[in-house]
Amino acid sequence: MLEKSQVSVRLSPSNPAFVQNPYAVYETWYRDHPTFWWQEYGHWCFAGYDDVQALFRDRRFGREILHVATREELGLAEIPEHLERFYAFEAHSLLEREPPAHTRLRRLVNRAFVSRQVEQLRPRIEALAHQLIDDFADKGEVDLLAEFATPIPVIIIAELLGVPVEMSDQLLDWSHKMVAMYQHNRDRAIEDAAVKATEEFAAFIETYVEKRRLEPRDDLISTLIAAEEDGEHLSMDELVTTCMLLLNAGHEATVHALGNGVKSLLEYTESTGVSAPGLFKDHKSTAQVVEEFLRFDAPLHMFTRYALEDCEFGGARLKKGDVVGLLLGAANRDPAKFEQANRFWPERTDGGLTTFGGGIHFCVGAPLARLELQVAMQVLFERLPSLQLAEAPKYSNRYHFHGLERLLVRW
Repeated sequence: MLEKSQVSVRLSPSNPAFVQNPYAVYETWYRDHPTFWWQEYGHWCFAGYDDVQALFRDRRFGREILHVATREELGLAEIPEHLERFYAFEAHSLLEREPPAHTRLRRLVNRAFVSRQVEQLRPRIEALAHQLIDDFADKGEVDLLAEFATPIPVIIIAELLGVPVEMSDQLLDWSHKMVAMYQHNRDRAIEDAAVKATEEFAAFIETYVEKRRLEPRDDLISTLIAAEEDGEHLSMDELVTTCMLLLNAGHEATVHALGNGVKSLLEYTESTGVSAPGLFKDHKSTAQVVEEFLRFDAPLHMFTRYALEDCEFGGARLKKGDVVGLLLGAANRDPAKFEQANRFWPERTDGGLTTFGGGIHFCVGAPLARLELQVAMQVLFERLPSLQLAEAPKYSNRYHFHGLERLLVRW
């Protein structure tokens, strides 16, 4: 049985070297202790691929805990008054619930996505990618993160939801402020901004829910309303929170997956002399490259679970209510799973990335994210085959998210 004192790690997630290259640290964790106690977080962490995949599927662990224990029993402090509104909305999130509530919500949201038949969005995503490149193609240099990676997912999800695309900048502002709650170095200013953004975003969605009740359209909000009225029921809070989740979770991850992916690919082509456009000659090869950059430099590096009972996992003794960290970015570079794990290898065949999670909480938007990434990459290198980095990219200091500050490229 592992003792905390024997496998304790002290490392600030804001350490500049770690922010820019967490994989160098992950490599030492694989070698020394892939299961360890991370002092700054105050919980056990698991870096090994097999452990992370097992934890996703182990029903002794879940995203919520108060359905099996009280705050008093677990010694949890009450939610601070200034954060009550934020967590009240989060409590209805598909991402935060366990069965049976999760089962019902997931079924209804899956129905909405399946009914849209994600593959049918390919022409729209392709046209949008061309339109964005048209706007900067004559410049010769651009911040690709701001001008290409960011607009694609937010415009697509706005169109899917059925809200005005002109609201994209406001949607992004709300999303960024809410998602900031999950970074390690948040403060009261970040918390207050997140609460305000949550309330404004919720009021905005509620307005469109009421409009769609009166005049249904071919959009996700109308589809979710119809599901609510089919008999299984989505409450207003669940419906609003689901719409917010689809933007926040889907947008944040896809933007940085694309940014990290272009960075990885350009570094690879510069070092090997391989032609980037040649890697996207058809849908199959494009999908293979996208899977590799999703593995190689994932946009989310930690996801947490609660132990729902006293148990043992990976040599760690856990009590009900203990938090465990699943290190997705580390698991994707586990040398026990992946040959030459630290190599970007577009032809890789030993797949099985953890980037989209697993088990009942596998990312509901994964098919859409994959399609957006595949189409965006194909169009980008078709239009700008001589693309190259104009500066060495830097990552933002906001672990456990992992994304670039900007991506300056030229052609």
